[in-house]
Amino acid sequence: MKKKQIHCPYCGAKASLRPASAVYGTATKVPDSYLYVCDRYPRCDSYVGAHKRTKEPMGTLANGDLRNKRIQAHKAFDWMWKSGLMTKWQAYKWMQAKLGLNEKQAQMSRRISLNSASICATA
Repeated sequence: MKKKQIHCPYCGAKASLRPASAVYGTATKVPDSYLYVCDRYPRCDSYVGAHKRTKEPMGTLANGDLRNKRIQAHKAFDWMWKSGLMTKWQAYKWMQAKLGLNEKQAQMSRRISLNSASICATA
């Protein structure tokens, strides 16, 4: 299988798979974790986590602003199912319907990150 080349959506440079310690240093929370990092890092502060087993990117590269929005969206979303309000599956289905997404699109992508925190907060 041909490996897909990942590019930074901000500057257009290629992104490379690197140990998370290349960005976080000794503050790396998960040992042996990896990130796709823009080759222009740190000038371009864009990166995304990689799945532990497959090393596939967990989404699109994000700058600091988008990473913070994703964190807030995950906090709001996770509260919905961790509080017992609904199951995790129900929460995904609810969010999918609220945002008008099909099942494939219902992931913590750019669109969801920008909208779901406020949607979950008003549920």
